[in-house]
Amino acid sequence: MKRHLLSAADLTLEDATLVLDTAEELEKVSERTVKKLPTLRGRTVVNLFFEDSTRTKTSFELAAKRLSADVINFSAKGSSVSKGETLKDTALTLEAMGSDAVVCRHSWSGAPANLSRWIRGSVVNAGDGTHEHPTQALLDAFTMRRRLGRIEGLKVTIVGDILHSRVARSNVLLLKTLGADVTLVAPPTLLPVGVEVWPAQVSYDLDAVLPKSDVVMMLRVQRERMGAAYFPSVREYSRRYGLDVRRVTALSDDAIVMHPGPMVRGMEIAPEVADGVRSTIMEQVANGVSVRMAVLYLLLGGSEPAIGSDS
Repeated sequence: MKRHLLSAADLTLEDATLVLDTAEELEKVSERTVKKLPTLRGRTVVNLFFEDSTRTKTSFELAAKRLSADVINFSAKGSSVSKGETLKDTALTLEAMGSDAVVCRHSWSGAPANLSRWIRGSVVNAGDGTHEHPTQALLDAFTMRRRLGRIEGLKVTIVGDILHSRVARSNVLLLKTLGADVTLVAPPTLLPVGVEVWPAQVSYDLDAVLPKSDVVMMLRVQRERMGAAYFPSVREYSRRYGLDVRRVTALSDDAIVMHPGPMVRGMEIAPEVADGVRSTIMEQVANGVSVRMAVLYLLLGGSEPAIGSDS
């Protein structure tokens, strides 16, 4: 793997497969009484989060601690950033403290890439603006492979606010690399300019796509990023693009339902579907720890998929 993980496009097929295989090995750690490995003992991982986060931040913290790394959780609130310190000065401060890896979430697209030019350690993009979220795509792929036994040849449908979704962008790139076929479903107003050059098909008709889907990934409408009305009403959006119990009956018997969270129950996904047997939503959260352990291990610790079982 490269020194940084800034985009899903950074991962070759071999890299992505190595991460997934390593995560499969590290998943066994969660089954132990003592859920720790000494792999990154003496290394320091900084969680540098300029946006609020529950799943991603906690997941990275737990992943680093399970590998015995020292973890520093940095929040923009209450730090020198709130006094006007620049990202570069913050990065140089972390560099001076000897951080080995910085996990960065920022509202600016491209912030982790800038960070990687200023520090010697590894940088992991934990979500930058509306750009990308590569470890979310990796944990989604890992979940698909565990549930369905493969990724190559799967028909994956991603539904909702594609325009503002860094998850959608990273998933399209990674799933293309892994050999899946992706279809994006959204109202025209929630599709980005240039989507026609993405390695994915586009549809406006969810009902037409569902019977052919092995995986349906629902996305939250990110109204906090919207400065205008992108659809007539919540009710109208839910009627056309929400995954309810009726629509789920159109799926094949083995098809699964995913959501990166946070969910708006009743809008893009019905509660009965979110909690149903097809849903992998809680599995995605659990798998995120193993996948992020794999990323940190490969960036900082080693290059082989096997982890000693008695370490």
